[in-house]
Amino acid sequence: MSFGFKQNDSSAVVSKERKGDAMSLFEDDGYQYRDTFFVLFKDSNRPNTNQIRNSLEELGGRYEIININENESGFDSVTVKSPYDFSAMDIVYVSGDEVRGQVAELMEEFRNITLMGDEAAKLKRLKECNARFDVYHFEQSGATAGGGEEEFLDPGGLLLVMEKLTEISNGIGIDPQSMSLF
Repeated sequence: MSFGFKQNDSSAVVSKERKGDAMSLFEDDGYQYRDTFFVLFKDSNRPNTNQIRNSLEELGGRYEIININENESGFDSVTVKSPYDFSAMDIVYVSGDEVRGQVAELMEEFRNITLMGDEAAKLKRLKECNARFDVYHFEQSGATAGGGEEEFLDPGGLLLVMEKLTEISNGIGIDPQSMSLF
């Protein structure tokens, strides 16, 4: 699946411009890009900036919410750092033709996958999605044991953030690498 970027490409660029002095983690040498995840939803369920902030703050003090931005139509982007997990996320709102194209690609790819129960119901809802959050997942640079091969990156923070985003948008979380819906 392409979705307009190469997986694990640290030179990838966030497709939306960030306002003001906000800096994407792509520009921060302290973090290395790992993967991109998605939360797809109906644009009519787009949470506002305060809803996003409040929902993410419910995760507690282990998460730093910085660079929250909005434009004339609402929430645009935010950075969430999870130092205890040696990770961070840039979250960017996207809508329009790009999302409709992705939904069409996903529907085609899921035709060959047997889904049961809750996942089958989510796939039916997916057809109606016309907006998404791109969740760019980063690992803190140097987060390895003594410079060795073992990595400390814990996906727990990512999963909790994805859960919050799907809750407030009534959305469907997608891991495009495993084709998992949550």
